[in-house]
Amino acid sequence: MNHRRHFLKTTLGGTAGLIALPNIFSGSLFAADSPNKRIQVAQIGCGRMGLEDMANVLSVPLARVVAVCELDTKRAAEGKRRIEEFYKKQGEVAVEVKVYSDYRELLADPQIDAVVISTPDHWHGLIAVEAALAGKHMYVQKPLTYNIAEAVALRTAVRAKKVILQTGSQQRSESPFTAFRPAVEAVMNGRLGKLKSVKIGVGIDELSGKKPAPMPVPPTFNYDQWLGPAPQQEYMEGRCHPQDNFGGRPGWITTEDFGLGMITNWGAHHIDIAQWAMGQQLGGPSLVEAKADFMTDDVWTVHHGYHLEMLYPDNVQVILDDKFENGLQFEGEEGSIFCTRGAVKVTASDGNAKGNGKSALRASKPSLLAPLGADAKRLPESGNHFRNWLDSIIANKDPVAPVDQAARSVSTCCVAWIGMKLGRKLNWDVASESFIDDDEANALRTRTPRRAEFDIQALLKQAGI
Repeated sequence: MNHRRHFLKTTLGGTAGLIALPNIFSGSLFAADSPNKRIQVAQIGCGRMGLEDMANVLSVPLARVVAVCELDTKRAAEGKRRIEEFYKKQGEVAVEVKVYSDYRELLADPQIDAVVISTPDHWHGLIAVEAALAGKHMYVQKPLTYNIAEAVALRTAVRAKKVILQTGSQQRSESPFTAFRPAVEAVMNGRLGKLKSVKIGVGIDELSGKKPAPMPVPPTFNYDQWLGPAPQQEYMEGRCHPQDNFGGRPGWITTEDFGLGMITNWGAHHIDIAQWAMGQQLGGPSLVEAKADFMTDDVWTVHHGYHLEMLYPDNVQVILDDKFENGLQFEGEEGSIFCTRGAVKVTASDGNAKGNGKSALRASKPSLLAPLGADAKRLPESGNHFRNWLDSIIANKDPVAPVDQAARSVSTCCVAWIGMKLGRKLNWDVASESFIDDDEANALRTRTPRRAEFDIQALLKQAGI
């Protein structure tokens, strides 16, 4: 046991302990027949973000990527090829990679310890709940879920099954986005005095310019299963993912049945940071008032122009507008601090990352960003988001972007979206996670799944949760 404690200490602190990894773990966390006794990870979804996520996991020696799951056979083959190529470059001759088309079969594999869920947004909740019920640790791309009811269900399942979940809020980690943590810590430590407002820019989606038109389903794509809990509809490539490349921005992200647009796409990142800085990680607004234009007569259907205002405790206003620069501006009695990603991109097709010649971290006066004292409030350490997840699995502790906070962040995004859909003032009760005396708004917290097999609430009931 003393050897194991020493290993954990060195591993969590850096890379020195990695050499000892193969000789230490032989318990159920690591697959018994693994040659390296690493965390056995499967990649679910091999599209633009899935392949990026998979590469990030491959780069951390704590993990071994052993399987992929995809509904498009071309993408499944690409995921398998990249894993094999990676390990062969490490000197391995024979690399075994399992390929699944049914994620339930993957989750039933006892040798898989953890999964990375990089599917379209409308699939996040269901797969993640089933992963929790199967006892798998997971990394879930943001937004954590498609709607509020799914966020509550996933949080419930993760805590009941005591698995480790990290959501893809990479801005909480130090690299590669270096501006957010200093800004959050400055706000936390009162550098702005009383916080008055947070202005957030999450970008804007433009119309595709193409009218909706049904198309034949590609023979390599299981479109019926891909629809999952979403409403039944004809296949359109522009509402799914490109068939001629793996890195193009997918159309589902701008199709409201599958993703809610910028308010959850980038909102899941920036609203999360705002709530972190305000100490509202498990809170949210009490009031939302919004207006938005939604795309019509276009293959895409999400919101276009928008303006919304949310009221938080201590009368802090959070304002989002399509004309704001992508990022967050914290405004208080003593000045303002702005943070953004700058020119750093997540993927090659990330069109919202713009350097524009300005610093990613800037303030109305230099003193606001001066070094903090030794007794200052600090955020949890996290240099690399994927490493933090894997370290947390080993240590059996929450990662830097845990399920409770991720659920509240996406719920706030969805509260904003519901305000945008209804175009009127809404009162949100944080404690009950429901709108006050508003049946129309509350109905939008969830949706009826297309088939019974996609019913998350039924799954939880069957599991006794």
